[in-house]
Amino acid sequence: MTRRLAVADLGTVPYGAALERQRSLAEDRIAGRQADDLLLLLEHPPVVTLGRGARDSSLPIAPELLRRRGIEVFEIERGGDVTYHGPGQVVVYPIRKLPRFREVVPLVSALERATIAALATFGIVAATRPEHRGVYVGNDAIAAIGLAVRRMTSLHGVALNACGETDYDRLITPCGMPQFGITSIARTSGRTVSWTEARDALLAALANEFTVTFKRAAIRPRIGAAHPGGTSIKDTWTPST
Repeated sequence: MTRRLAVADLGTVPYGAALERQRSLAEDRIAGRQADDLLLLLEHPPVVTLGRGARDSSLPIAPELLRRRGIEVFEIERGGDVTYHGPGQVVVYPIRKLPRFREVVPLVSALERATIAALATFGIVAATRPEHRGVYVGNDAIAAIGLAVRRMTSLHGVALNACGETDYDRLITPCGMPQFGITSIARTSGRTVSWTEARDALLAALANEFTVTFKRAAIRPRIGAAHPGGTSIKDTWTPST
């Protein structure tokens, strides 16, 4: 039987506010105050996050210099190395209760498979790489994936480059691997791609991967502005088959 999964589209949200909200929702899920798993959909203003695997070489520009340029820097609990978030990037945070801790790696793999399937709808052939989690087109990273687990509940997730700038490899060492470049759906496909179009493709692939349909979740207070161009999600978001 296909189950329903709550989805909240939060719009554009500063990273600090989204991080606080994630942690709060995870605590609600752990305590049973939130009965269902939840997907948060959003977009961040420019920010750099440093995961548990980050090294000094991952961030060639000092954090204080980045902040002067309007780019926030956060050290966070997720796995992985350094990641940049910014406009034009589809970010998905699954707040998901795991039945067993060993389900963490399968969850990361499922997120990778869904991202690869979403990219295929744009005619993009993407793959994973053995040396680092995420999704790549050749040697270019197109999606970063990193999770944290708190009391068997996941936080953080997927950041898919849809249509934003792809020159932020001058700010960070992508995935901590200097041989990697950066690309996006728009750049790789050679056509205009909207945030909403990329979001819908990723949601459809996630629904198929996890065998779910999506229902709209009301998150109050609303912490972000709506995306321009119509990004509201129907009460039940069901992908076409």
